Amino acid sequence: MRQVSWLSRMRSSLSRAREVFSAVARLGAAQRPLTPEFWDELEDMLIVADFGVPTTTKIITGLQTVAKQEDWKTSDQVVARFRKDVERFLTLPGAELNLKQVPAVMLIVGVNGSGKTTTIGKLAARLHKEGKRVLLVAADTFRAAAAEQLAVWAERSGSTVVRGAEGADPASVVFDGMRAAKARGFDVAIVDTAGRLQTKTNLMEELKKMRRVIERELGEPPAETLLVLDGTSGQNAISQARLFNVATQLTGIVVTKLDSTAKGGVLVAIVDELEVPIKLVGLGEGTDDLRAFSPAEFVDALFDETETAATS
Repeated sequence: MRQVSWLSRMRSSLSRAREVFSAVARLGAAQRPLTPEFWDELEDMLIVADFGVPTTTKIITGLQTVAKQEDWKTSDQVVARFRKDVERFLTLPGAELNLKQVPAVMLIVGVNGSGKTTTIGKLAARLHKEGKRVLLVAADTFRAAAAEQLAVWAERSGSTVVRGAEGADPASVVFDGMRAAKARGFDVAIVDTAGRLQTKTNLMEELKKMRRVIERELGEPPAETLLVLDGTSGQNAISQARLFNVATQLTGIVVTKLDSTAKGGVLVAIVDELEVPIKLVGLGEGTDDLRAFSPAEFVDALFDETETAATS
């Protein structure tokens, strides 16, 4: 019942994206011949859905190749395969959170306004419910009241917070956090970082420095380096993901704000380009509104049930 409720909420949240995907489903239900006009129309739909040109080209080329090999005649065959391809693109190994290290350190990165600190609070609450002792490390020392915001989330989630003075060296706060996590036996340490613009080289270098501190103190890289992306940011999310991945070697992505303005294709484009899995997705402001990402549920949410049945 709970799973159905979450799927229903995702369907509602992805209403704008579903308009495009429902149109694709109708394109299949019409059983049109596979003319150049059909392929052009499908390509346009994917561009509108924020798949981006490289991923759209890859998908269309793959569909055309299989259509020729298997002698497909009508659009329903293409759309049925397209749906499977979207799920396949989004399904990568390592999608579950890595909590094997003790402490399991999670470095959380992202630009301003992506919902990073809120995501940390929700993640801490989730881990606390699973019986984990969680430490929050307030390494965002540039934004006023960032540490206070994290402290509020620590209280809500049953976690502990380590913080430094405003304007302190973020790497030194991370150092203190790693020492505290080891000495006090925390299971997980989640590091909040400043919401830095991906174009600011000096700030990206600061992220690299924090990562080095973690690796030096633990003898290994962070268990997770998660990029929090605003699901409504469209193709800009791809450039963010690309540059953060270069700076911090991402292990996963958290997509927030999947509301009615979000388009679904950009998730496929990001995973396709970076080969980094989407691990978590957020739909609301509550502590329970952060869930593990399921490619199958996401695809189900993008297609209307009636139109799905028509193409399956």
